[in-house]
Amino acid sequence: MSLQIEELALNAWPSLQTIVHHGWLLRFAEGYTKRSNSIQSIYSNGNSNIEQQIDYCEKIYESAGLTTIFKMTPFGPESMDQRLEQRGYTIAEPSSVKILDDISSIREPQMKGILIEEKWSETWLEALSTMNQLSQKKQEITRILLRNSRLKQGFFTLMNDSGPVACGFAVMEQGYVGLYDIVTDKAYRNMGYGEQLLLHILKWAREAGAEKSYLLVVQSNASANRLYDKLNYRHLYTYWYRCKP
Repeated sequence: MSLQIEELALNAWPSLQTIVHHGWLLRFAEGYTKRSNSIQSIYSNGNSNIEQQIDYCEKIYESAGLTTIFKMTPFGPESMDQRLEQRGYTIAEPSSVKILDDISSIREPQMKGILIEEKWSETWLEALSTMNQLSQKKQEITRILLRNSRLKQGFFTLMNDSGPVACGFAVMEQGYVGLYDIVTDKAYRNMGYGEQLLLHILKWAREAGAEKSYLLVVQSNASANRLYDKLNYRHLYTYWYRCKP
């Protein structure tokens, strides 16, 4: 199951270009998000030739003007993390992949001010950009990444009388719905808006045929983890990034 979720996550949040090199995926998106600008060994070829492959990756990312970043998952060579540490790579953003095994009994949302769009819109992107403080460049990359997806997507904006208060998007594949870019406006945090947004997303996904859900969350984000635990998401596996200094 863990490898399946990793594949779903790769599909849901794409890159602008991917190079496959001996079972390693090298992803590029002009530096926006570590997820789309990192290397991971999803189909490991063991511990042979690792040093040569790391050298290859470093040269490719240096030529692209990007920091070399490796995403460390349970699916890569066992010695990979230690080798990168010996090269001076630092750990960044230890994160949890969590799943909800059954969304059929998820309770109904109480707040009704939800806008659901099957395709991304400038209105949705504006709300996301404001809440996440995205630069113009990051907004343009987001447009391209989301426009190129061939999977079923849903874009959600929760509103009160003052306007958008929370937003996010979801991607469906193989009976799962993945939750991405879940954010609440700073002025409205700890008021229940994030939970209501998630309930709307899960309701939409259930009605569209999804049975389970997954998400990725940074372990240090205590409030987000409390919310996901409240909705009965459970930890599946851990990943982190190793960044070249």
